[in-house]
Amino acid sequence: MRPNRRTRGAGIALAALALLAGVLAAPAAQAAPPAGGTQLTDLVNPFIGTENEGNTYPGAAVPFGMVQLSPDTGHNTGYDHAQDHIRGFSSVHLSGVGCGLGGDLPTLPTTGDITETDYARYAAKFGHDTEKASPGYYRVGLDSGITAELTATTRTGVQRYTFPATDKANVLLNAGQSLHRTISTTVEILDARTVRTAITGSGFCQDTKPYTVYTVTRFDRPFTASGTWKDGKVSDGTTRSSGSAGNGAWLRFDTTQDRTVEATTALSYVDAAGAAGNLRAEGGRSFDRVARAAQGAWERRLETVRAQGGGDTLRRTFYSSLYRSFLAPNIGSDADGRYTGWDQKIHRTSGFDYYQNWSLWDTYRTQTQLLSLLAPREARDMAISVLKIDEESGWLPKWGYGTVETNIMTGDPVTPFLTNAYAQGLLKGYEDEAYRALKKNADGVPPAASPAVGREANSLYIRDGYAPYIKDRPHTKPGDSDFDHGASATLEYALADAMLGRMARELGHPEDAARYTARAQNYRKIFDPSTGFFRARDAQGAFTGPADPAKSEGFHEGTSWQYQWLVPQDLPGMVSLIGGQDAANRRLDSFFAYDRLLADPAKTAREVWVNGPYSYYNADKYNPQNEPDLIAPYTYLSTGQPWKTTDVVHAALTLFTDAPTGMTGNDDLGTMSAWMVLASIGIFPVQPGTDTWGLSTPVFDRVDLSLDRRYYPRGGFTVTAPGTSSADRYVQSARVDGRDLARTYLTGADLRAARSLAFTVGSAPSGWGTAASAAPPVVR
Repeated sequence: MRPNRRTRGAGIALAALALLAGVLAAPAAQAAPPAGGTQLTDLVNPFIGTENEGNTYPGAAVPFGMVQLSPDTGHNTGYDHAQDHIRGFSSVHLSGVGCGLGGDLPTLPTTGDITETDYARYAAKFGHDTEKASPGYYRVGLDSGITAELTATTRTGVQRYTFPATDKANVLLNAGQSLHRTISTTVEILDARTVRTAITGSGFCQDTKPYTVYTVTRFDRPFTASGTWKDGKVSDGTTRSSGSAGNGAWLRFDTTQDRTVEATTALSYVDAAGAAGNLRAEGGRSFDRVARAAQGAWERRLETVRAQGGGDTLRRTFYSSLYRSFLAPNIGSDADGRYTGWDQKIHRTSGFDYYQNWSLWDTYRTQTQLLSLLAPREARDMAISVLKIDEESGWLPKWGYGTVETNIMTGDPVTPFLTNAYAQGLLKGYEDEAYRALKKNADGVPPAASPAVGREANSLYIRDGYAPYIKDRPHTKPGDSDFDHGASATLEYALADAMLGRMARELGHPEDAARYTARAQNYRKIFDPSTGFFRARDAQGAFTGPADPAKSEGFHEGTSWQYQWLVPQDLPGMVSLIGGQDAANRRLDSFFAYDRLLADPAKTAREVWVNGPYSYYNADKYNPQNEPDLIAPYTYLSTGQPWKTTDVVHAALTLFTDAPTGMTGNDDLGTMSAWMVLASIGIFPVQPGTDTWGLSTPVFDRVDLSLDRRYYPRGGFTVTAPGTSSADRYVQSARVDGRDLARTYLTGADLRAARSLAFTVGSAPSGWGTAASAAPPVVR
C-alpha cells in the first residue's frame, strides 16, 4: 500500500535498456556460482529501492529480526538516497511501506555543544561516497568527521562511532521523534552506561490504536556527562524526562585517547524487563563479532538458492531481491518467549516463535509462497502467529503492525495467506483451529467494539453477491473501508472464498465447501455486459462510476483493466465472460502493449506500463509497480499462449536493476522482491491460497533450491534451462525428473516428490503448454 507522493524520474530508462541488452542476453560464462571465498552476501546491494519511492532501507538487520537499524534522512518512511542529511539511526523500519511507520529512537553522534533537540535541525550532512552497506552491516562517514557503523542481532541493534579527538563527543537518543505520530515517551538514564526508554506511537497512513516499544541502550564505557531534554530545553545532569513527545537523552564521552564508542540497544514490545532480558540474551558481544554473525546468518539464508548463469547485474539484482524477501515479517516475542498480543495482554509462546507486521494485501500474492518454499519452519510459525491474533483479539488481521491492527487495505487477504500455509503442509496440528477462524472471518463482520474491520462489507456481499461501492461513506473505524472499493473487494472476497472452499472440502466440511465454492463465482455479479468489464455496483445494485474501464471507480489502487484478471480461481469462466480465448488474448495483448513489447521490451515496460510509483488510476495497461495485477502475466497460461507469459515476465524483470532506483514501486515487505525472485526462477504462485505454481522460462541456466526435509523430503529442487537468454527464451519442452511435462504448472505435491524441472528453450514459440488441458485448473 502506498500513498501518492511523487512520480518516478525518467532517467532510469537507460538502466532498464542496459539490463535487457547486457543482462538477460549475457552469456552464461559471465557468471558462475560464488567460489574461491566469494560469498553470496557480496552480491547484495541494500541500496536498491532507496530512491524513487521503493522505500527500502540500507541499514542492518538479520533475517526476520525485530530490529532494523538504519539511517533516517527525512523521507516519510526513513531513508531516501536523494537526500544528504541523516537525522539519526533508528531501530525499526519495514521494507517498502508506503506511509510513515517505525523510526523509533533515532540515535545520532555529534560533537560540540548541544543546542538543538529537533532532529531535522541537528541532522548530520553526509555523502554517498562514504557509505557502505551489506547484509547485516552499514557504515557512513558524516561531514562532522564521525564514522558511524551499524549491525544487529535479532532483538538488538549495535552501533559503533569513531569520533574525532575531542572531549565533547555526544550521542543523542531522541525518544520523542519517530516516522509516525509519537503520543508519549519516557527517557531514563539508569547509570553511567545505560539509558532506558518507553515510546508510545500511533499511525500508519491513518491514526490507529497506539502501541509501545521499550528500549534499553548499554554503552561499552561510561559517559563523562549526560542529561536530558524536553520540549526544546536541554538540561545537564538530569536523569529522567517524560511527556507527550519532544523528549530525549544526551550522553557525552571523551575521545581524545580512545576514539570509539559502542552502544547496544535492545527492543521489546512487552515491557522494560523484556528489553533488559533481550539485552542480556543477545548483547555483550563486540561490534565486529555481531557483524560477522549477522553476515553469516544472511549467507545461510541466501545459500538456499544457488543460481548459475546470467550476467553480474542480474545476479546482484536477484540476490538483493532474495535478501529483501527475508526481511519480514518480524520476530515479536522476546528471548524469554513473552509477547504482547492484540488483546494488549502478555502471552508466552510454546513451541513456536511469535511474529508480527502483516502487510497481507501485498504479501499474500508472492512473498508468502516464497517463504513457504524456502523458509517453511518460519512460515509455519508466522501462520500460527496469525492464528494467535484471532485467538487473543477475536478476529484475524488485515494489516497488522506491532501489537495493533491498522486496517490498511481492503478485501480478505488473510484467507489466501492461511489457506496457502494449509496447502503447503505448514498447519499440521492447527488445521481445525485455522478453519474455525477462517470460517468466522468469511461469514461474519467484527463488532463495533473490535478494532478490526475484517470483511467490512460481508453482510451485503453474502446477501447480494457483491460488496457495494458507497462513495463518501463515513468510516466507522480507522483505516481503509471495503465500501470505498466495493468492486475490488468483491473480487478479493470471491478469491478468498474459493481458497476456503477447497480447504473446507479437504477437511470434511462438504456443505461449507459448496457454499464457499458457489460464492467464489460472485465475480460474475460485478461483470457489466455492456462494457465487457468488471464494474462497481452501488447499494441499490446499479452499476456506478464511469463506464470507461480505464477510469473506473470502486477499485483499490487500480482500474477495471488491471483487476479484470484477478479471478485466478476460475480463469476459464472469466475468459468465457469476455468472449472466449481469442477475445481474451486480444485484450491481454492490448493490456501488455504486446506488439510494442516484442519490438522493445525494456522501453515498453518503462514508458508504457509505468506511470509513476503512486499512479494507480486512469490506466488501461499493466502496472508492474503495484499488487493487483502481479499475477496477470500468467493469464496467458490459461489462454493457450504460454510463451507470451515469458515475454511479459522477462520485460517486467528489466524494471529491477542494481541501482538505488532499481525497485519497481514500493517493496511492500518483500512483495515486489519475491515477485522478482520467483519470476526469475520460472515458478510463480498463480493461484494465491493454493499450491499451484505456474511456469515460465527462467533467466538462469540453473537454480538449485535447498529445501527443508521436514516439509520437502527430497531436500532440494533444481530448475534448469541451459542457454536461456533474451534470444532463446521460449520453452520447447519441459521434463520433471526426466518425464515429459505437458502442463504449464506444478503442484506442491510435485515439488515435494520431484528433484528437478528441466526446460529446453529455443528462439521461437512452440506448441508446449498450448492444449486446454495444460492450463492451471479451476479451484474447486
